[in-house]
Amino acid sequence: MAEIGTIGVVGAGTMGSGIAHVFARAGFHVLLCDVEQRLLDRALGQIRANMLREAEKGKLAPADVEPALARIALTVNREKLAGADFAVEAASERFDVKSEIFRALDRILPAAAILASNTSSISITKLASQTRRPAQVIGMHFFNPVPVMALVEVVRGMATSEGTFATVNSLALKLGKTPVAANDAPGFVSNRVLMPLINEAAFTVMEGVATPEAVDQIFKLGMAHPMGPLTLADFIGLDVCVDILRVLYEGFGDPKYRPCPMLVRMVDAGWLGRKTGRGFYTY
Repeated sequence: MAEIGTIGVVGAGTMGSGIAHVFARAGFHVLLCDVEQRLLDRALGQIRANMLREAEKGKLAPADVEPALARIALTVNREKLAGADFAVEAASERFDVKSEIFRALDRILPAAAILASNTSSISITKLASQTRRPAQVIGMHFFNPVPVMALVEVVRGMATSEGTFATVNSLALKLGKTPVAANDAPGFVSNRVLMPLINEAAFTVMEGVATPEAVDQIFKLGMAHPMGPLTLADFIGLDVCVDILRVLYEGFGDPKYRPCPMLVRMVDAGWLGRKTGRGFYTY
């Protein structure tokens, strides 16, 4: 693989902006792409605020903030990603959205470029099949908040080459992250284990077994979790949790992954957690 200097990031939401942040901080040039300029401007403002906070805490030299921000270019024109050596897709957790992006990236990026997805549950093998370079498609699953969380789940699709895997592993290390390998299966490891926990916690509330506060306290005090499963669900976004549970349910055909009806109703009501001000808790 050629030397990677410029990173394309598609999607400027919470995850995409965090991914752009860590690549720029590590010295890479970043092309951050989304469909609207206001989303890009908001993302850059968030990256700036987070980098300044890192500088205050001594995790980033104050003199490094502006040069890092200067390495991020914003674009609403996907064709500009032709200048990237590597791309990470961080769009919403829906196969139709991601597959359209992968087809476009495959057409736009140089033949040697690797295409990565930050998906938390969707099949890397299936996304790879949308391209003419399946050996160069991989999962690079970051965790929220990206600048803080050390883990990157590196997911091999059926066709992912060893060279692609080695390159992405090395990239994660350059970002100061800890890459951990997983093979392609619905939800990989993290969400295959986490989402049934969140789902079961929601069932206990729906069935009147306990309040959200009680469920979370039991996990914090009894299992030493830094936050309870329902606080975590609100932080992730209840819509994202339901999307992942549906991927697991369809992927395995096992009723144990059926989304809790109350969770579905909350999403239908627009109670998505922290980002909308209301989920299991009010913010």
